[in-house]
Amino acid sequence: MIVPGRDIAAFVPAALDSLRAQTEPRWRAILVDDGSADGTASVFAEAAASDDRFRLVRHDEPRGLGAARNTALALVDTPYLGFLDGDDELSPTALARLIGTLERSGSDFVAAAYVRSRFDGDRYAPGRVQPWVSAATDPERLGTTIFAHPKASANIVAWSKISRAEFWHGLSFPEGVAYEDQIVAQLMYTRARAFDVIPDAVVRWRLRADGSSITQGKAKLPVLRDYLTALRGGIAVLHEAGASAAVTARIELILAMDVPPLQEIAGTHPDPAYAAEVTAFIDELRAYPEFADAHPDPTLSAALSW
Repeated sequence: MIVPGRDIAAFVPAALDSLRAQTEPRWRAILVDDGSADGTASVFAEAAASDDRFRLVRHDEPRGLGAARNTALALVDTPYLGFLDGDDELSPTALARLIGTLERSGSDFVAAAYVRSRFDGDRYAPGRVQPWVSAATDPERLGTTIFAHPKASANIVAWSKISRAEFWHGLSFPEGVAYEDQIVAQLMYTRARAFDVIPDAVVRWRLRADGSSITQGKAKLPVLRDYLTALRGGIAVLHEAGASAAVTARIELILAMDVPPLQEIAGTHPDPAYAAEVTAFIDELRAYPEFADAHPDPTLSAALSW
């Protein structure tokens, strides 16, 4: 497992504990401290000192999540690899279920469901599997492709998947940008001989109460630009691979879930460049031939409020 983190000392113990609690004990983890200014490096160092399954790597200066993951990718020497962000948590059976699935199927990777974990005033509590995640992962499919299962393209995160290590030869994350996993996810779908999907919720994705998660910063113009670049890039990967049904599925989901909150922000944003960026992106979506076939589900945007 690759576990990157920067300035997450309050959360990383839970992430490491979730690894220690795995029912599958044959794991190793590369911990990448990305130039933290808090105690994250110390937590990582203590884990590595007490358990030889952990290995610590440090960046002297922050380089971003993509660079942290790439640093660890170069060091992987296990037959399988996966990612766990240092402020998230695995379910106890996650690795057993994911690796067991690949051992049965022979596929290149397996993608599973996940849930959000929100602060309820007392603790971080997991919610339900959201409908777009279910559409991507339920029911279980072994040995499928993006052409047979286009809705798999909705699962764009790095950390709900386990891959065969050799599948990552020639793959890496964009560096210096946010939302670095979206294009990589679509490349995984289009390059795979076959992949699996399973409905098990293997990760609790923490939405931090202080709003400091990258995904909670879309009102900032630079973050918006990275976000739209990632969405554009993911669609382009699917389009160039000839995965027309997957392009339609992505446009449907983006129109239902991504565009409405961006338009809401744009309506009150002090910088007119924000609205201009959103409008240009929507115009680009309309230019795709698959746009005419897209029928977004309005109920999906309501799910964002959970």
